[in-house]
Amino acid sequence: MALLEIKNLHVALEDGSEIVKGVDLAVDLGEKHAIMGPNGSGKSTLAYALMGHPAYTITNGQILFGGEDVTKLGADERAQRGLFLAFQHPHAIPGVTVTSFLRSAINAIRKARSGGEDDPIPIPEFRKELESAMGTLKVSRELASRYVNDGFSGGERKRVEVLQLAMLKPRIAILDETDTGLDIDALRIVAGGVNSLVGADMGALLITHYQRLLNYVEPDFVHVFMQGRIVAEGGPELAKQLEAEGYEMFSSNGAGGGEAA
Repeated sequence: MALLEIKNLHVALEDGSEIVKGVDLAVDLGEKHAIMGPNGSGKSTLAYALMGHPAYTITNGQILFGGEDVTKLGADERAQRGLFLAFQHPHAIPGVTVTSFLRSAINAIRKARSGGEDDPIPIPEFRKELESAMGTLKVSRELASRYVNDGFSGGERKRVEVLQLAMLKPRIAILDETDTGLDIDALRIVAGGVNSLVGADMGALLITHYQRLLNYVEPDFVHVFMQGRIVAEGGPELAKQLEAEGYEMFSSNGAGGGEAA
């Protein structure tokens, strides 16, 4: 049994429009899965639904995490169990520094895993881990002292997202369009961080339009997503085929769009 199992998942918007139309997928520790699809195919809707975003309603199917049915749990409860979502467009949090945000998030997870008892991370331990991760991801002290994503460039926002990944140490990381807005140098840094983190204690689900990210983070499995469904699966060679031939080869009418990203 894989750590994350998605069974016949259907997801609708608040107005009832069905976007995800029956997805089966399993992601385990040490695995890198890539979901590739055109704009409007429902990829981001799937990511948000997996994390428990309240704007998306699961109308059928199950999400299992470590054998537990988490379909009806809130986003915070899923995070406490080890599920993580890196956003395509991370929001700013004025008034909260990156360092303070990370320490509060770590302490919230530690408290939940201690049965509701406070178990704050010792400050020396936190500083040591933070400085190590910042060095790997080239996040400056100045950036870590600023308010979360407030006035950050696209590259800075994505580096801070992966910094969260490094500090929170989830068991499964969902990375939604992590390559959006990155120049080649920033992409290499972010990809290097992802590669260093995914291993025996973490699996990853990468959501992207393009092959570019996968040139640096090679997936073990590639899933083609069209009109709310997985329509083809394969290894890293499938991503290269998509880059060369496009998505029309998987669409009977040459269009893979839908209502959501």
